[in-house]
Amino acid sequence: MRALLAMVAARPKLAALLAGLLSAAGFAPLNLWPVTLACLAALIVLIEQAPDRRAAFTRGWLFGVGHFTLGLNWIAHAFTFQDSMPHWFGYGAVILLSLYLAVFPGFATLGAWWLDRQLPSRLREGQRDLAALPPSRSGVGTKATFTLLLAATWIATEYLRATLFTGFAWNPLGAVLLPTGLGIAATLIGTYGLGALTILAAAAILFIARRQYRPAAILAAPLLALALWGLLSLAPITPPGAPRIRIVQPNIGQDEKYSVELEQAHFRTLAALSGTPRPAPRLIFWPEAAIPAYLDMEPDWRARLAGLLGPGDLLMTGATKVYFKPDPDSPIGESKLAGANNSLFIVTPDARLLTRYDKAHLVPYGEYLPMRSILQPIGLSRLVPGDADFWPGPGPQSLALPATLGRPDLKMGVQICYEIIFSGHVIDAKNRPAFLFNPSNDAWFGSWGPVQHLAQARLRAIEEGIPIIRSTPTGVSAIIDARGHVVHALGLDRAGFLDSGLPAALPPTLFARLGNWASGLLILILFGAALALRKGKS
Repeated sequence: MRALLAMVAARPKLAALLAGLLSAAGFAPLNLWPVTLACLAALIVLIEQAPDRRAAFTRGWLFGVGHFTLGLNWIAHAFTFQDSMPHWFGYGAVILLSLYLAVFPGFATLGAWWLDRQLPSRLREGQRDLAALPPSRSGVGTKATFTLLLAATWIATEYLRATLFTGFAWNPLGAVLLPTGLGIAATLIGTYGLGALTILAAAAILFIARRQYRPAAILAAPLLALALWGLLSLAPITPPGAPRIRIVQPNIGQDEKYSVELEQAHFRTLAALSGTPRPAPRLIFWPEAAIPAYLDMEPDWRARLAGLLGPGDLLMTGATKVYFKPDPDSPIGESKLAGANNSLFIVTPDARLLTRYDKAHLVPYGEYLPMRSILQPIGLSRLVPGDADFWPGPGPQSLALPATLGRPDLKMGVQICYEIIFSGHVIDAKNRPAFLFNPSNDAWFGSWGPVQHLAQARLRAIEEGIPIIRSTPTGVSAIIDARGHVVHALGLDRAGFLDSGLPAALPPTLFARLGNWASGLLILILFGAALALRKGKS
């Protein structure tokens, strides 16, 4: 910590970049959250010492560049499965994306720096704020007002990162707190509020490093209480009569997924892992895009799937819904592919399609190519194979699963893959489901992407107070309870299945009722506290 602070004073720009790079070690798979807190403490010092607005923004931006470049390294791996573009472009994509995303922490630090100088104050020139040390002991005192303001601006800019230009909410800062028990606070203030707690925890460490024990204790006491609550808080016990669920992970890699020659072998793997029918009805979950069929157009495929099911069983599987339009270039009036939905179908034992959910929040450059008329001629394409773009569905819905053979009526929410990362946008609050199903395909995201995806699914479970089921082709498939604990999981690159009773949901949390307004309320509380501290010392 002392070495980091020494670099802050000598080389502030380099220190900001390195601190940001190291801060990403707090995310999965490394989970080195103390490193993240230490790096954020260094960022606080860097912005406190910034001589002007430009320096305040630049240091925060450089921190973000390092932070996102390491944390999002898995994106480069995705380009190795798309031969329409050079594979090396994946590394450039990571850097370009990081240069853009870093703007948001840059605005957070700039906003906190500016607000700290604008708060009304009648302090005499040279008087220190709360908890500041005399210059003879620390040189620059850590100001409580500044840390509160940075926590508030971080919430605002992280929300904007998740919203603007379709949003990219991957790796919210609060995810590093999951191993500490502090994640439980997401039931109250949401994931973006957890980012503020992370800033305040880093400030507490900095206070301790500077022997400013009173403000350290003021910050640490509620954080420790929250952590204790999180570590001791248990989800409801799964009742003996809970519906039986079976989650299938076939370990089909992205390089094999679209092989026509392996289609039958893949189906046999899925069928074998699904098991044989039992007296008790089952809910069987397959991954995103698990089969290559167009189920609404291919009755033979529906019959094959129904043959795996016993009375009362239901199969939830990812597949594609396609749309055609007349081909004006065809002399015989043929049709051509117009677009598609990335969908989740529910198949019954009598080969019916009970209902369908269409993915609403699509991945730009993954499932559709923005500005296709410009980018396609220069050799760019979307990462998912195919010429037509996917179309978005209507958004969160609760799908009814009918009661059969003693199984109670259930409502299932669905969020396909990437959709699960968007806090406050995963369920239909007016028609609350009993659980969320998150079919995903993380096979092309290396070793870092899948475990980071799992962490964000855990945050949704905590926020909403409902269990989440994940089925992926290569991992990590999991059952997550309503407190965000991973009850059962299948690791990366292995085939298998999970059999369990469906975990119970909790009553709606405060966040489930308020959504991201809860994080907005926290911004007001933090700003009000900073204003009160400044006036209280005037």
